Amino acid sequence: REPHLHFIKCILRYVKGTLDMGLHISAHSPLTSLTAYSDADWAGCPDSWRSTSSYCIYLGDNLVSWSSKCQTTVSRSSAERKYRVVAHAVAECCWFCQLL
Repeated sequence: REPHLHFIKCILRYVKGTLDMGLHISAHSPLTSLTAYSDADWAGCPDSWRSTSSYCIYLGDNLVSWSSKCQTTVSRSSAERKYRVVAHAVAECCWFCQLL
């Protein structure tokens, strides 16, 4: 649809203008704690009624991973949508623990 094409063009313009930006990792930050934050809206997509899941993971004070995407299925309750995003964040944290 036309609105989706407009948003894709906005995203591409943003990416083109921020190619030289990146994540700054502090050398003096303690790398002993792995912290995750997560959230999800309920039926945020007006077309498919799917929830949008978001999480970010910090190693010390440094952001090392983040995700924001539409869930693959429609959640029947607010607890179910929260459970889904927490499960994805925990899986990512487990992967980081194995990596470290």
